[in-house]
Parts: sequence; C-alpha cells; structure tokens
Amino acid sequence: MGVDALYPEILNIFEALIVHVESATQYRTMSGLPCWYPASFSSDSSSTDPREFVQKSFFLQSFLHEAEEFWQSHDHGKLQSGLWSEPALMGDESYLEATALVELGQRFLIVQRYQPEMVTIQPVLQKARDNQLAHGQELEARKHVEAQLGTQLAESEQIRDDVIAVLDHLQLATVMIDESQVITSASPAVFQLFACDPQSLVGELWTHALPLKADQCRLVQEQIALPEIRRSSVAVSLQKQKKSWREVEVEVHEDPRDQRRTILFLKDRTEVEDLRRQLIGHAYFEKLIGKSPAMQDLYQRIQEIAPVDVSVLIQGETGTGKELVAQALHQLSERKDKPFVAVNCAGLTDSLLGSQLFGHKRGAFTGATSDHEGFFEAAEGGMLFLDEIGDMPLATQTTLLRVLQEGEIMRLGESRPRKVDVRVLAATHQNLQEMVERGDFRSDLLYRIRVARLQLPALRERREDIPLLSEAFLGQARVVTKKPEVCDIASEAMQALLRYPWPGNVRELKSTFDYALIHCHGTQIHLSDLPPEICGTPASLVSVRASPRNERKDILSALEEANGKRAQAAKLLGMSRSTFYRRLSELAISPEEQST
Repeated sequence: MGVDALYPEILNIFEALIVHVESATQYRTMSGLPCWYPASFSSDSSSTDPREFVQKSFFLQSFLHEAEEFWQSHDHGKLQSGLWSEPALMGDESYLEATALVELGQRFLIVQRYQPEMVTIQPVLQKARDNQLAHGQELEARKHVEAQLGTQLAESEQIRDDVIAVLDHLQLATVMIDESQVITSASPAVFQLFACDPQSLVGELWTHALPLKADQCRLVQEQIALPEIRRSSVAVSLQKQKKSWREVEVEVHEDPRDQRRTILFLKDRTEVEDLRRQLIGHAYFEKLIGKSPAMQDLYQRIQEIAPVDVSVLIQGETGTGKELVAQALHQLSERKDKPFVAVNCAGLTDSLLGSQLFGHKRGAFTGATSDHEGFFEAAEGGMLFLDEIGDMPLATQTTLLRVLQEGEIMRLGESRPRKVDVRVLAATHQNLQEMVERGDFRSDLLYRIRVARLQLPALRERREDIPLLSEAFLGQARVVTKKPEVCDIASEAMQALLRYPWPGNVRELKSTFDYALIHCHGTQIHLSDLPPEICGTPASLVSVRASPRNERKDILSALEEANGKRAQAAKLLGMSRSTFYRRLSELAISPEEQST
C-alpha cells in the first residue's frame, strides 16, 4: 500500500514529483503532478503518468541507471543526483534535483525543482500553493483521507512510516502543534536541523522547544495567526552546535485533518542559498549592496586598498554610503579586531572639535572637570573615520596634519605628546581641490589624506542596482513596520523608482521603503504608497527649497524652539544632522546666534 493512500494533501504541499517505482518500466505518482510539470507531457490534465517526462530527461535516464544499482544493493537509504538544468525539457533555466529512496522494501523517485534566482522562488511557490487551496483541493483531499482511513486502519502504522521516510529524505523537518501551541509530534529530520531528539520536543511549547530566537518565533507566530491564503514562508538562520550556520525556511500550514492543529515545515535551504549567492555573484559585499559594474569596480578597489596601511579619502554625494565603505575597509584590514571610531566633523564646533579629537587635561578650559580621552586615543590600533572632513576648521586641520605626519597627539592643556597608532579614513561630499583653491582647506592636508582614493557612484549612475536594493530595504522595512505580509512591489511602482533621480541616493531609497510600508494596506507596494515626489504628485504639492534668506530665518526659528539644541532643531526641519550642520556653516550662522 503506498504513502499516497493516507497523506496525499501533505505530499501535494511539497510541489515535488514523487514516484513509486514498481519496476524498471512501471512508475506511479504518489500525488498530483506539481505545478512546474511540463504541460506538453500530458494532454490529459487528469493523467499522472510520469513515464514520458522520465524518458525525455537525458540526465534523469543516466541517474536511473545508478539508482537501479543502488536499489538492488541497499535495503534502505537514499542516493541524490545533485542539481542539474535542462532548459530544452523544462522550457526555462530552473534547476532540478533527483533523489532515489529505498525504505522498507519500497522504491521511490523524488524530483524537485529550484528557480535560478532564489529572490523570486518563494512568491512563485506561494502562488502555486494559494491556487491549489483556492480551487478547493484541500476539501477534496480531506474527503479522500477520511475515506481511506475508514477502510485501511490496520495498515496505518506502515503508512505513517512511509510518510516519515519521504519527509525525512526530502530533508524536510515537520513539527505538529495543537491549538495550545504544544508540540504533538516531530519528524526524525528535526534532529539534522536542531541536533536534538525529536521525541524530547513532544509535550513542550514550540516557542520554548525549538532553538529559535524571540524575534524569529514572533515572525512564525504572526504567520500562524494569518489566514492560510495570506501566509508566506519565514527565513531564519540557525547556528548548529556553535559551528556551522544553516539557512532554514519555515512554512506554516493547517493540518488537513484538523484545522485546529498546525504543521510547521522546516526546510534546510543552506545548499540552495549557497547556489543563489553563486548565481547573484558579488552583489553583496560586506554591508554594501549592488552588482553594477561601478559597484564591482568599487569592491575590487576596496579589497586592494584595505590591506595597505595608508590614509584613504572617500568621496561621494550625500547618502551614497561612505561610512559603509569605511567599515568595509576596516573589516578587510589587519586592524579589524581593533576599534572603528566614526566622527562627524560637521557636528562639532571649533572649540569642541580639538578637544573631542585629541582629548584634554583637567582644567584646560572652563568646564574641563576631568581628563578626557579623545577620538584618536579611543581608536588606538584601529581606524578613525572623519566624516565630512571638508567642514573641519582650518586651525584643527593644522593640528590634524601634524598628527598624521608625526603619529602623535597632544591633549589640550598638556605639554607632552602621546604616541598613537591609528589609520585615518576621511570622507566628504565636497570638492576638496576647489576648497584648496579658495583657501578653505589646507593643500598639504589634502595630499596627506588622499594617499588612496575611492569615488562612490551616485544611485542614478547605477540604476540596475535599484531592484536589488529595493528587495533588501523592503525586507528591513517589513520588520520595522511589523507588516510581514507585504512581500512584493508592483511593476508601476518599480518603474517609478527606476525613473526617479534620487538626489538623496541610497539613504533616500531606504527611507522611501519605510514610508511606503507605513502607507501600504495590502500585500504589495503600489505607486500610490510611494512618497509624492516619486509617484508623480504635482510639483505644487511638493515642498520646494526656501531661499537662503528664508532658510536662515527658518533655521534660527527652529533653534529657538529647540532651546539651542541643534539635533532637535534638525529634526524639526526634517534634515539630517550632517545637512543641518552644513547649512549652518554655509549660511554663516554664528555660535552666538545658535544659542540665543
């Protein structure tokens, strides 16, 4: 008696071709044909004969010769083919994998399909499952199960063993929980994922028994609370025995025999994720995202510069990710185990900057009530990132130049220098060469800090990276806004994102998705969910930048309202702190005006 006699609805969830091999020429499918099964192989939609598919697959025919020897020489176990692709057979670039399984004298052939781009496979699989549920297959399957149970109770234990064997060799761990969230059963494959006895989980709350973090349990619980048709998979990373990391996909389904119970399907996706990373290539580099030629060139230059212990000047527009590049240089250098200290030079006044960078001695100035360690000493052995170095006062530039030349600092109020071992990274959105010509920046300091140079491309210069960045920011925004059901971007919304010039670059794109998720009320981001400047709202409805005179008045009003607190004033104006500090300098707003 076959496995499909009792659990066909469970087998149908896998979207795999599961064949009971009765002889060398006789095959019988144990469930309906999967949605990816080529339609050309069956003119009759009700037919489930897989022989033509097997015969036309050159790779599968070769594998079956090996499988036949395996079946004849083994009483139990499995043989896997590894991933292969047959575009002529499947009509696309998807990958297939076959497993020959023998268990309790019965032979099975299992064929699974994987899409080449894993970023899209989950919506496709979810859509296929939703279509199955929408057409009432679950109801028909339940009736079939009840009929089979009524006549074949004597063989139920054998059938259960067959199902467990198939689930186990599909590398799919299953956990059954009741309406009280208590585990009632767990398949043997759970041991492979969690390194624990499946029987020890029975009777425990699944949130306590499974080694998932609190936020991961919360995401799974949110899926349990949703209707079946709105559920999606949850991707989690698990550390197994404090050594290797496993990528696991958790799917939530109702038990087709009792809707009060829930089945958690846990699929080990580590190998597939490794394949996805190979297919995507170098799209992810440290915390940077992008696979455009400009970004690939940037990754290469970072790898060349990082090991060389010299100063680096990072240039690029606001929001292009200059600090992320600095962090990548730190992580790829020999100083990665030492501190990384970031300082925004635009956020400090002339008097504070020297003290913050180099430190001061107690009593050096009014308010110096104790000795203070500066950023250079805090970064000892590591890296100091000076962001917006173009806003550094000339007096401080002179002191910084001496530090870079001599490798020593002097705290304010002290007369004895202190040795420091720090690698300096500097960043700016300004043209320092033009500042040198105007006398606003020291030429000798410029030559000292730009021993190595990195120019970051603007987002409008690498538009092919926008879909990849959008996918990443959508995932982050789902967590922040607690809307896991939003999992797609409508085509008209993506077209608008690709057309927009992105003056705020990657930072603006990330903020756009936070905005869109707040306003989104469905499972897909539409054009109307995007900010007005992107979705095409008439210009009269979009705020325009004030004249310098009015802007100066607005900034002073915000400072007055915030009692001189610049960070709070920047927030009131909707500016980032670095932009606010830059406008203070450009509009020549003195410290006295700021504090009044």
